[in-house]
Amino acid sequence: MLASLVGFLGDFDKAEEAVQEAFVIAARRWPTEGTPSSPAAWLTTTARNRAIDRIRRERTLAEKIHLLPVPEAVMDEFDDTVIKDERLELIFTCCHPALPLEGQVALTLRALGGLQTADIARAFLVSEETMKRRLTRAKNKITATGIPFAVPAAHLLPDRLDAVLAVIYLIYNEGYSGRVDLGAEAISLGQVLTALMPDEPEVHGLLALMMIHHARRRARFSGEDLVLLDDQDRSLWDKRQLAAGRAVLDRAIALGGRGAYVVQAAIASLQTREQIDWPQVAGLYRRLVELTGSLVVELNYAVAVAQAGHPAAALRTVDRLELDGYLYFHSTRGELLRRLHRDAEAKASYRRALDLATTTPERRFLARQLEQL
Repeated sequence: MLASLVGFLGDFDKAEEAVQEAFVIAARRWPTEGTPSSPAAWLTTTARNRAIDRIRRERTLAEKIHLLPVPEAVMDEFDDTVIKDERLELIFTCCHPALPLEGQVALTLRALGGLQTADIARAFLVSEETMKRRLTRAKNKITATGIPFAVPAAHLLPDRLDAVLAVIYLIYNEGYSGRVDLGAEAISLGQVLTALMPDEPEVHGLLALMMIHHARRRARFSGEDLVLLDDQDRSLWDKRQLAAGRAVLDRAIALGGRGAYVVQAAIASLQTREQIDWPQVAGLYRRLVELTGSLVVELNYAVAVAQAGHPAAALRTVDRLELDGYLYFHSTRGELLRRLHRDAEAKASYRRALDLATTTPERRFLARQLEQL
């Protein structure tokens, strides 16, 4: 409904107000008058009409009336396929590269996830007032710069789709660090996107990646302690979600997917097998390095090489990386040095990692590693 109203009005705030009014009216009328045969059509029609009425009543917006030549909406105008198209347009509007990343994330969660401003603020550990300002700035920028409410042209779609996927994955990673509700919200957004773009393999790849990771969420922590993959209690894994994630991955591969999200999903899937084929995982990470050029991915490649039985080769790879400010660079280096029996150097790396740790589980894990040396 919100997507439909934003497309109709070209205004986020007025669309949200109209949708809220429609639900208030429904809550008042339906218990006594009965639920209409097409609730979605009734709500959408009511919201559109309330929005038009409001604009006509506001003298300061009188000049905008000519932009709304549409007559009173009637039930026959409701078309679910149009709503689906408008949701896709809304996703690309919220994730437009002209908006700051924090604004893209906040607007996506507010407009498409349906989260309240206070919920988004809590998830990102900022005040509600700060989050309100982010949302307001993002909405104002859309209006001021004339960001179109439309799916990008075909030649622009790959880059713009990458931005959309990056925003959804960022939302997921915030949830995966402990705020599970936000992780589930990102998966829900991914499911919406796969329904709207069923032939895009990277969309399926991202959804598969999130679902496979999310299936292990209950095993990742024991109280306030972080539990590494090798030590996780597999009975706590969500087997149904894991199977569903693998099925989505199969769909991505069937569509010819060879991109970064599909490769990451394949790695995540391999790491949930009873016997992990670490050389194969390392090969996939090497492919991911080629695709992304990311130093963090190369660090993960080194971990896979070490797991495959080659810690010295892994350390040589790690020592070439310029990631001094990255917590996991130092914790990984500490582990590799420990395996090579270079305990004094390992302690120094773990201490540096501890200095960079920001969460209680991270600090507890690193302190435990130091105690064991």
